[in-house]
Order: sequence, then structure tokens, then C-alpha cells
Amino acid sequence: MMSDFSVENIVWTQALKEAFGESVELEDDKGHLEVYDIAAEFEVDGQGYAILVQPDRTDEEYEVLRIVKNADGGLELATIDDDEEWENVSELYDELTFPEGDED
Repeated sequence: MMSDFSVENIVWTQALKEAFGESVELEDDKGHLEVYDIAAEFEVDGQGYAILVQPDRTDEEYEVLRIVKNADGGLELATIDDDEEWENVSELYDELTFPEGDED
């Protein structure tokens, strides 16, 4: 079943910020630690997602990751392997961040 990635279905969350503070450290492919600011986190159909931005990058460049609970109940960030899911979350975030026109 595909999640309905629409703005109406978003639930804003704070779980990552409560667990880690304003930023997280991620290890890249080469084993280097990079610091990312938590720009946003939300759930769609119960699946959590995080938008992470490196402090020295522009807003257009961000990482989209899944928020996953591990066996201990702690939170982990996981790469989204499904391109369609990644696209959906990314577009959703763009829609939320850069609304086209005024919808009021």
C-alpha cells in the first residue's frame, strides 16, 4: 500500500530534536562524521521522516532520511532506498517550505 504523501496527512514531530538536540552527526560512506541541522521532521501514515541540512549548505540542498525506532526504542536515521518514496517526501517538504502562491 502506498502512503498518501499529501500535506493534509503530515504530522509534525519533535522526536529527533528531543533525542538529539538541534543537530545530528551522520557518518558518510568514507566513515567521516558530518554534522547536520534538523530542519524538519514529520510523519506520513505513521512513518517518520527527517530533513537534514548541513550548516554551510544552502536550503535547497538537504538530506531526506527515515526515522526508525531500533530494538531498544531509540531513534535511528535510515537512508530511503526507494526512489519514489524519496521523491514523495522531498516534494512534500518543498511544498511545505516553498508554497506556490498564496493559498489563503
